[in-house]
Amino acid sequence: MNFNDVIKEARGNIGAYCKACNVCNGVACKNQIPGPGSKGAGDTAIRNYQKWQDIRVNMDTLHENRPVDTSLELFGKTFKYPFFAGPVGAVNLHYSDKYDDLSYNNTLVDACAKAGIAAFTGDGTNPKVMEGATAAIMAAQGMGVPTVKPWNLDTIREKMQLVKASGAFAVAMDVDAAGLPFLKNMIPPAGSKTVEELAAIAQMIDVPFIVKGIMTPGAALKAKKAGAAAIVVSNHGGRVLDQCPATAEVLESIVETVDGSMKILVDGGIRSGVDVFKALAMGADGIIIARPFVTAVYGGGAEGVQCYVEKIGAELEDTMAMCGAYTLKDISRDMIWEK
Repeated sequence: MNFNDVIKEARGNIGAYCKACNVCNGVACKNQIPGPGSKGAGDTAIRNYQKWQDIRVNMDTLHENRPVDTSLELFGKTFKYPFFAGPVGAVNLHYSDKYDDLSYNNTLVDACAKAGIAAFTGDGTNPKVMEGATAAIMAAQGMGVPTVKPWNLDTIREKMQLVKASGAFAVAMDVDAAGLPFLKNMIPPAGSKTVEELAAIAQMIDVPFIVKGIMTPGAALKAKKAGAAAIVVSNHGGRVLDQCPATAEVLESIVETVDGSMKILVDGGIRSGVDVFKALAMGADGIIIARPFVTAVYGGGAEGVQCYVEKIGAELEDTMAMCGAYTLKDISRDMIWEK
């Protein structure tokens, strides 16, 4: 099975909303929610994708010919590649009932761990979602990152107990989920967090705390003040606020402001190993890809995930070789080009 086979198979399994496009660029689904679309006019997901395409890579093959090392060390773990599967929730609502959140996370976490990377898992109003996700991470010897929604502190405290028991090497909170339409007026309540509230959450757990949903240098500094070990530059795939800039447009200003004091990951429209290379050249430490992993699971289960990881990894390795980078640390800003 290759990834083209996975896409073809996914089209019969993934439901009416997602089209399992050859390139997941936000155009076909646009603002379709339920489904994988964006909020409002649906342009943010499209912009996320397009801005990475506006950046080009500078080929240079006048260098020593030797093997390329794509491995990443993060929080005491070594990964085969510098990209991760992103958290996705309510898959049976947005895609189809071939999977629910429990079976999706079980498949994704195990397959990613075996492929040499890690999966971020989602959260939901049903407590069994986090219970199942953390159980899957425990079964994978902690090789996963539970992503807790910004509920009230009592609910977060309960979920952090599950995180501790899982042995996860890190925990994330997608603070941008405060804008998800599905969480409005839900019980338990979800919403934005002050720096002080975020600091209290970071202190609930003894593993690195990752704050996902950072789109400005100021927000990055707030996350740092709250004790975050890492941030994810993310606009939640355009699903929480219309007319956001693309993550590629704000990444470098955030990298400059953080100045190495926290790890920086980025998501949003990254769809190839070449895109992964571009993000690394702009200063990201790691990359998160979400929607295409849904296609991978629906189209091939664990084998589909393996195919997708190998595809992106091979594209990254080829780009590094063609630009003269032997390790991730060799990737530099002058290896990419913008207008």
